[in-house]
Amino acid sequence: MTQQRIPAVYMRGGTSKGVFFLDKDVPPAGPQRDAFMLRVIGSPDPYGKQIDGMGAATSSTSKVVIIGKSARDDADVDYLFGAPSIENPVVDWSGNCGNLSSAVGPFAIAQGLVDAPRDGIATVRIWQVNIQKHIIAHVPMRDGEVVEEGDFVLDGVAFPAAEVVVEFMHPGGSGGNILPTGNTIDELDIPGFPALPATLLNAGNPTIFVEADRVGLVGTETQEQVNGNTELLAQLETIRAHCTVAMGLAATPEEATSLRPHTPKLCLVAKPASYVAAGGKQVEAAEIDVIARIVSMGKLHHAITGTGAVAVAVAAALEGTLVNRIAGDIGNRQVQMGHTAGTVAVGAQTQQINGAWVVEKAVMSRSARRLMEGWVLLPEQY
Repeated sequence: MTQQRIPAVYMRGGTSKGVFFLDKDVPPAGPQRDAFMLRVIGSPDPYGKQIDGMGAATSSTSKVVIIGKSARDDADVDYLFGAPSIENPVVDWSGNCGNLSSAVGPFAIAQGLVDAPRDGIATVRIWQVNIQKHIIAHVPMRDGEVVEEGDFVLDGVAFPAAEVVVEFMHPGGSGGNILPTGNTIDELDIPGFPALPATLLNAGNPTIFVEADRVGLVGTETQEQVNGNTELLAQLETIRAHCTVAMGLAATPEEATSLRPHTPKLCLVAKPASYVAAGGKQVEAAEIDVIARIVSMGKLHHAITGTGAVAVAVAAALEGTLVNRIAGDIGNRQVQMGHTAGTVAVGAQTQQINGAWVVEKAVMSRSARRLMEGWVLLPEQY
């Protein structure tokens, strides 16, 4: 039986990679599209390897993206992101991938969806469908082609590439509700963690901030130290699930675990300290404002997610949050954060309007590159 051939591009964006599709080439929203994406990526896989698909068995590589021309006057393209679970038959469409956001502009230009200058910087206006927010990507062009090679170095990516500047416009929650409970810090009674202080934030993606020492960590642990501790991972998911309910994003902790594995993210924060990051880079305490470790899809992430970095920058700017208490008043400069693979700087512009915090935008630099162009092949029945 002949397999189906579906046009696709395999792309790296920031410290993530995923399979990119045009919206016309995939099934409409619903169970058929979910089944399609799961089979593309190789899930559900009881072995946890995604061998029979395009995924690479990590939260940063089990990702799919759907792009189409936008009908909106204020956007060029619509961007929908999906996070297929590795072991379970679930695709989480609840949030955005900040890293893959940097690949949307280059993909849209290469696919002819957006007019771009022959040389210089192309501005691509992106409507992020999952979270209903605008993103603006500034993509370098040369001789009518997207520039992908360059000397921009991003910790967590082995090779340098061309810089793509990404602006996340008004990344706070709907209606400007950045703090869903109205508090900069909530004390939550969670099994095993009574009166646990947490900052619950809706910026970039919904994000839960907890101090690393509250869960028995110092904040500089490696992936192996955390992801090899199944008891700790279960405790972290318990915290994430209960905070998800407190944020109004799930009715029960069980629902949060089964249906919302991608968001909200859990971010463990700590005071600056010197440590050796993945890949051997030495991070000095004097170089950073805060240590931030993202737990994504049940595992410590190998770097920091793009939306996680946005959330850290926003939280640092809000007086009284756990991140702000650590970073202090940083003024108008970018927040320097230490993560599993090194450091990154992200800026956030915030202000108070009628007593409520509003985030105008968050800005970060990433890079993106096409890894493969062609077709993904699927069995006739999937």
